[in-house]
Amino acid sequence: MTREQGKAERLYYFHIKNQNQEERIMRKKIFAGILVSVLSLGVLTGCGNSADDSTTAETVQTTQETSESGEDANVESKGTITVAASATPHAEILAAAKPILAKEGWDLEVTEYDDYVLPNEVVEGGEIDANYFQHVPYLDSFNEEKGTHLVQVGKIHYEPFGIYPGTKKSLDDIADGDTIAVPNDTTNEARALLLLQDNGIITLKDGAGLEATVNDIAENPHNIKIEELAAEQVARVAGEVAYVVLNGNYALQAGFSVAKDSLAYEKSDSEAAKTYVNVIVVKEGNEDNEGVKALVDVLKSDEIKDFINKTYDGAVIPFEE
Repeated sequence: MTREQGKAERLYYFHIKNQNQEERIMRKKIFAGILVSVLSLGVLTGCGNSADDSTTAETVQTTQETSESGEDANVESKGTITVAASATPHAEILAAAKPILAKEGWDLEVTEYDDYVLPNEVVEGGEIDANYFQHVPYLDSFNEEKGTHLVQVGKIHYEPFGIYPGTKKSLDDIADGDTIAVPNDTTNEARALLLLQDNGIITLKDGAGLEATVNDIAENPHNIKIEELAAEQVARVAGEVAYVVLNGNYALQAGFSVAKDSLAYEKSDSEAAKTYVNVIVVKEGNEDNEGVKALVDVLKSDEIKDFINKTYDGAVIPFEE
């Protein structure tokens, strides 16, 4: 090979090398361009998904908030339940029941009365579905006197009698000759004596029941003296007698807490509680009213029992059958 041929060959290979290098650079640029496009598309797609996810999250959150608020627009309306009630505690308990019933599709309308006649008359007349203010002895007496046809369909709560400390702070401290003050009206005196019997302090004659008086005391092992006073006077002698027996409202007025201060109180299975339990009342023939049945179920629910126990400090107690 001549010198000129060698030089020509080197120039040829140099040209080929440069050409290959340029092709590699071009391929790299094309690849880089494709990569950028792919990454950009991915970013855009990712942003699109994030927006969708955000919208979905907001929708779920809104749905959850709506559900938690208890305002479900999808609840089918079942109708209205109308109830006549006394203000305390009956209308207050019904107010607690209202949102629970609303979740079931029932609208509860409560009309408050400050007497014990009109609530029965409006139910008898069909103007209102039910009432909630009375116990069965009053209901029976009203039906007999007025010729009405009212029946109870649910036992809800009672307001217990309690034994409270006077000069003695425990029933274990009772001694011969101690004095216990009780209300002197027929109904309340009988309840007081029955409560003393339930706690082993006295024994009444068989059948005395809710008409018992001090003359019906058959056994009195501690020779207890029963001091009979007007109901509103009993709490005032707490500093003079061993114990006082009070109904719920007079106990509260005297500053006693039924739950914390009573030494004993009427239980749900006591004769008095079973008799004086406050009830839901309807006109005979309306016992199967679906709205009233729903109302009774809610009033006997754990939610309402908890409300009663937390609100009234033992002065009102859910009735357990």
